[in-house]
Amino acid sequence: MVHGRLTISTVPALFEAGLQHLSSGNFLVDFSKVEAVDSAAVSLLLGWARATKRKEHNLRVSGLPDDLLSLARLYGVSDLLPQQST
Repeated sequence: MVHGRLTISTVPALFEAGLQHLSSGNFLVDFSKVEAVDSAAVSLLLGWARATKRKEHNLRVSGLPDDLLSLARLYGVSDLLPQQST
């Protein structure tokens, strides 16, 4: 579960920590406790998606905040985000 603020100041450490978990196999990340995002959150998701694809693993997400989805649409990358679990 990811929580708190996903901003340029918090994403680098979270990205690296996530890579450690992603290397072990398929992964589900819950974003329902995220309080705020900026464009770094979109980069985080895309980076994790690339990393799992390279290792032939699956990354699924749930609870993506509307702000994050809105930013992804604004940047034209919403189709590249990992698929949300229901």
